[in-house]
Amino acid sequence: MALDTQTGHGHAVVIGSSLAGLTAARALANFMDRVTVVERDWVPSGPGRRRGVPQARHTHTLTAAAQQGLEELFPGIGADLTGSGAVRVRMPEDMLLLGPGGWLPRTGPDLPGLSVLSAGRDLIDAAVRDRLRADPKVAFLPEHEAVGLEPGRNDTVIGVWVRARDRKAPGGPSGRRLIPADFVVDAAGHGSHAPQWLAELGYTPPKETASTSPTAVATALYAPTIGHVADWKSLLLLPSPDHPATGMLHPVEGGRWSVSVSTGDTGHAPADHTALLHAARTLRHPLLHDVLEAATPLGPVYSCTPTGNRWRHYEKLRRWPDQFLVVGDAYVALDPAHGQGMTVAVECALVLDQLLTGHGTAIGLGYRLRRAIAHRLAPLWRASVLGLRAARGSQDTATGPRARLGARYAARIAAAATADPAARRLLLDLLHARAAPAAA
Repeated sequence: MALDTQTGHGHAVVIGSSLAGLTAARALANFMDRVTVVERDWVPSGPGRRRGVPQARHTHTLTAAAQQGLEELFPGIGADLTGSGAVRVRMPEDMLLLGPGGWLPRTGPDLPGLSVLSAGRDLIDAAVRDRLRADPKVAFLPEHEAVGLEPGRNDTVIGVWVRARDRKAPGGPSGRRLIPADFVVDAAGHGSHAPQWLAELGYTPPKETASTSPTAVATALYAPTIGHVADWKSLLLLPSPDHPATGMLHPVEGGRWSVSVSTGDTGHAPADHTALLHAARTLRHPLLHDVLEAATPLGPVYSCTPTGNRWRHYEKLRRWPDQFLVVGDAYVALDPAHGQGMTVAVECALVLDQLLTGHGTAIGLGYRLRRAIAHRLAPLWRASVLGLRAARGSQDTATGPRARLGARYAARIAAAATADPAARRLLLDLLHARAAPAAA
């Protein structure tokens, strides 16, 4: 189908240009006639930072699942990313990985052939955004915030109310205006107002499941010491039951290292390089500290306020406005320390793409979309809430016997991964969002 062909499916609006919004726009552009991406902040050309991505400065990797999904949505995007400087890291061949039970072997016939793509979040977003900008079906509306939904007849949404955010204009932001739409996607992340908007239209807001996390994360960029030679590209020091802190070093564009340390306790994240170096010294192994001591800091240390995990159970609502969908962090938000946020975004877009294509229309699809997204994201939720907390020896008293069994099972996998090839594969699959604790 040519890009300029009118399919009769109309106009879609995406709220937010995060990775969830960008990938949702791609899925919609495969089906709808036009797509408008509404973004409350400035939208950069090339790798630039948006204010709406508070975690952008922290270490980001695309898991195997996220890479595969992005390739389905944007064929050749992996080559675009590596061509722009993203670094492919094979796990565990290129990575020194200290699991809860010890160091994982890096050689052998049983290696799973998994890899991550490591890059700055700005670079990843820019590569996807450039693909969309090349599509004449897609338009961006920057510096506008969505302030409400326009209801239609018979439980539908037929548009989005927006307001310009020009702070320099006399009198502040402009008045509201309506953007008519045949389908609306909320990808506004943690700042989503979907529960409030639903309540304003007479719908019941969703119930939430929350799992608080004491994890605080600090990140900084470093230049390797001159002449640095090693047989590894990346370091990952996972927590153990008696040592809750995590440390990671990943290569990013420009020959730099992105280093993140999460405290795993109620303490504050390191605020400067001296504190970050001290935090690295307290990890389970001194390797990351020793490497950083010889490296050159590039810029300040950035900290991340812990957010925990939150699931808004839209899939359980009986009454729902058709032609409206919530995706990404606005639906299921995972603690950024677990590194699955981009995978959540991509998985939501894949569900949207597949069901739109299979259904043949955007009308009457709301219930199936919500249920399918919940089913697709459930393993990621379990991996984050159970698997990684089990590795820290943390127990969630609010969960039932099934969840506790899953946590113990994940802990056993992590402990056995150093010697058991099957357990090692399961642990790596867990880190790549390809599996979750089987009993969870």
